Amino acid sequence: MFFDASVAERQLQRVEGHVLRKEDVVSETEPGLKIGDVTSDSSIPQCVKLERSELLALRLDGDVVIGGVFPLHYIASDPQYSYKTKPETTSCSGFDLRAFRWMITMVFAVEEINRNSSLLPGVKLGYWIMDSCDHVHTSLKVLFSLVTHTLGPFNIPLVINCLITFNNVSYFATCTCLTDKQLYPSFLRTVPSDLFQVRGLVKLVTFFGWFWVGTIGTTDDYSLYGIQAFSDLFGQQGGCVEFHLTISKSSTVAEIQKIADKLQSSTARVVVVFATEGQLLDLFSELARRNVTGIQWIASEAWVTASRLASPIFHSLLEGTLGFSFPGVSIPGLKEFLLNVRPSPKPGMEFVNMFWEEQFGCVVEKPLCTGLEDLRYVYSSYSDVTKVRISYNVYKAVYAIAHALHTFLNCDSVGPSRGFCEKHSSFSNGQFLTFYIHISVLCVFKGSTECIKCPDYFWSDKEKVKCVAGVEEFLSFYDKLGIILVAITLLGFILTTIITIVFHRFRYTPIVKANNSEISFLLLLSLKLCFLCSLVFIGQPSWWTCRLRQAAFGISFVLCLSCLLVKTIVVLLAFRTNVPGSRGRMLFGTSQQRILILCTTAPQICLCTGCVLGAPPFPFRNPNYQIVVECKEPWPPGFYLLLGYIGLLAFICLLLAFLGRKLPDRFNEAKFITFSMLIFWAVWISFIPAYVSSPGNFSVAVEIFAILASSYGLLLCIFVPKCYIILLHPERNIKKGVTRKCCR
Repeated sequence: MFFDASVAERQLQRVEGHVLRKEDVVSETEPGLKIGDVTSDSSIPQCVKLERSELLALRLDGDVVIGGVFPLHYIASDPQYSYKTKPETTSCSGFDLRAFRWMITMVFAVEEINRNSSLLPGVKLGYWIMDSCDHVHTSLKVLFSLVTHTLGPFNIPLVINCLITFNNVSYFATCTCLTDKQLYPSFLRTVPSDLFQVRGLVKLVTFFGWFWVGTIGTTDDYSLYGIQAFSDLFGQQGGCVEFHLTISKSSTVAEIQKIADKLQSSTARVVVVFATEGQLLDLFSELARRNVTGIQWIASEAWVTASRLASPIFHSLLEGTLGFSFPGVSIPGLKEFLLNVRPSPKPGMEFVNMFWEEQFGCVVEKPLCTGLEDLRYVYSSYSDVTKVRISYNVYKAVYAIAHALHTFLNCDSVGPSRGFCEKHSSFSNGQFLTFYIHISVLCVFKGSTECIKCPDYFWSDKEKVKCVAGVEEFLSFYDKLGIILVAITLLGFILTTIITIVFHRFRYTPIVKANNSEISFLLLLSLKLCFLCSLVFIGQPSWWTCRLRQAAFGISFVLCLSCLLVKTIVVLLAFRTNVPGSRGRMLFGTSQQRILILCTTAPQICLCTGCVLGAPPFPFRNPNYQIVVECKEPWPPGFYLLLGYIGLLAFICLLLAFLGRKLPDRFNEAKFITFSMLIFWAVWISFIPAYVSSPGNFSVAVEIFAILASSYGLLLCIFVPKCYIILLHPERNIKKGVTRKCCR
């Protein structure tokens, strides 16, 4: 993978307004190598390589070394180039704690990958991290320094950068200009283009009816392209931009005051700003000193969440600022890693020492800084990682490169050596770029740094950082819904038991005897089973509960409905036969009633037995709704046949009870059976669509509700009126009271 010189040339052409030719660029890859003559006159001295000036860097050696460029400082002096003498080192100031956190996040990601035995096994990642000072000239110098160093045995210049560079994945460059793949074929990023942000900002200001605004930007491409895109789209929506103010890289006090004067005198009270926090500090400080208020600031993502601008001195100025930011996430282990950073006088620790001095206001070289200061007791933008944004983009960028390398170095037919293929020990830019683009695109748009599909029954965590074992969900006895359903179930069972005791205590009274006490006790038993079968649906499905669920439900309800069918027939025969003890009643005696109950229950028993033996339900983890553990029906028609047979018996009961609805009202058993069947049908007709459409374990809750509702309907309609007479009006529990109307 080789250095893409075309991008660097375009960047070099911007230096001090000079246009450099390719022949004038001196190669630093081979000392003293002559690229070309300045003129064709051989008497003029030829270009030679100047002595390398080592720039500060945070380094870790490895098989593959990833370059990193971060704006640790936000103020840089403009260099003076005579092209005759060695350029002076650019002076940088204004240490950015947030940018230092981005830098350490890259270190954290590299070390985390090196500890991961499944990612790049046998290949050690290293890093070479440098400071761009948020300045184009310094950035170019840093980038050339990175690509001219031998970055590991593979010689791949992989750069993570926040500026326009080459062969990199950027964590901060949102400029729309970088979308052009003809100009920047090897540029990738883990941030969206400003095109999306601009659309959102235009919708934001037009939503509030702000069609008269001003804009502020800087001289870099981020501001120029962002403001231009905003102005064009804003104009299409009928908006007007009153002014555009530019903050230069090294603005003088007079220039800052001039911008402040314009803001104070302008009639536009809504100002859209595309810049970074460091570029805005001087202007906002001046406006705060003047106590300027009443401006509605619209912030780009580069400064909308900047903690430095959240200082109390800016509250009155920036209160109510609106803008869009990247989604905030939590990176496991990052906070602890950041808090364990310590200074050292050793070479290569200069950036850490700068941070320490900035954080604690001391000097490392003097006794004032001990290195034992505790970062946990100092709040700053460095240690605030509750919801990181740019740091997460850095984290994803490192993982994008790591996964691209892992895919590229993975052996197909050639055996691995030290974790990678010998055939890939050297390769060009184009060979690696194919894997690099594919993996990076996946990382930028899955959200997961692992860039892989999570295995079955694993899910991405909330931050989309890693795969975690999915939590199995089912209707538990300890859930609120489970507790409520269990309580209702036990209440129904207890009420049925109490009614059974009452009926047994008064079994020789006319009202119990007239209702065929044997069938009544069998019906109460079946209702107990109906209530209890709902408990099998609660709890984690197992081998035996899955087989027992529908069988217990189906047989219990068929037994219940068979008893009701017999009671309905007995009532009809009793009141449609004029003479007691007639032939009709004799033909449907106790033995015939038992046979009918057995015959109507037997088909359901056979159906349930066949389903359990032939296609038994089994526990199944359904990934469609999180990971819901449910009972899988191998043969769904079996369940609907079970429901269909219950529905058939219920329909016959309803039809016969309806025919006897006008029997004497002093003892109208058919009327109560009719009411109970209407409730039964209403419950189960509404059950089917609710059951089919309910997600996850709510379908189980719907079935339990249907079982309980229909069971309560039968219990209350059939037995409560009789208990009312037995317990509260015993004077009516006599043979005359029961049969008065039908016998008069």
